[in-house]
Amino acid sequence: MKLNFCLAALLFAFILSSCSDHIYGPALHHSDIAYLPKPMSSDTVKSATYLSGALVVDNSPNLGDVLTSGQFNLSRANTYDHFNLAYGAFGVLGNYQNSVLATNDPYYFKDKFFGAVGGRLSGNYFVSHGRTDFRIIGFEAAYSHEFGDYIRFRREVTNKPTFYTDNRTDLFTLGLTSEVIFHSRKPHNQFGLRIFSGGTFGKNNIYTNSSNPYQIINGFNTPIFFTAAYFMQLSRFIAVIETGSFLQLRVGYRL
Repeated sequence: MKLNFCLAALLFAFILSSCSDHIYGPALHHSDIAYLPKPMSSDTVKSATYLSGALVVDNSPNLGDVLTSGQFNLSRANTYDHFNLAYGAFGVLGNYQNSVLATNDPYYFKDKFFGAVGGRLSGNYFVSHGRTDFRIIGFEAAYSHEFGDYIRFRREVTNKPTFYTDNRTDLFTLGLTSEVIFHSRKPHNQFGLRIFSGGTFGKNNIYTNSSNPYQIINGFNTPIFFTAAYFMQLSRFIAVIETGSFLQLRVGYRL
């Protein structure tokens, strides 16, 4: 009976200590990768420019705060025999919404602005069969630079009691992809599904304290993460739904 009581007390103390810890990482961590569209091998035009805008909603490692942002994307893609390549630039303007810090906390805030600029690169080896391109193996890379109030806040609370921060402003993410894309009877109506597995390079200094319970709970420090994207092109209009630890809804146009 005493043993059960002790275990319950330890569990309760662990939960209380977990709730008192505050974790803040880069605004685009695990959400900087985004699907880059490319012409299919059946397209008569093998090069295309894509312009799109996106709404991105992401959970913070605090398991309560939310990051909401708008994103502008411009990319260029070329398809060759059994290989394609796409590259582009993007910009992000967003808001970090606090729901964890209490109003009586000396570092309380309602929300913080963040922004980012960066570039992306993607390529695939593919084979074709009928109306389908099997993009068997590929890669995606993203570089981003963050700015704004949110990074200034992270620096302010660094090394404060119960605060754990990752103050990187520059992220580089690289990983492997696999995709299947096909078109309907109308070649310009295309539908694809892509999966990504990769990681972000650089030292994540949030977890220098081994007693931090969040490294177990939310996997923020997991070196490998996964995303999935669904792509649709109707005539020249495009749409992308992408998800991982975040949700991205994107619409655009193939120029």
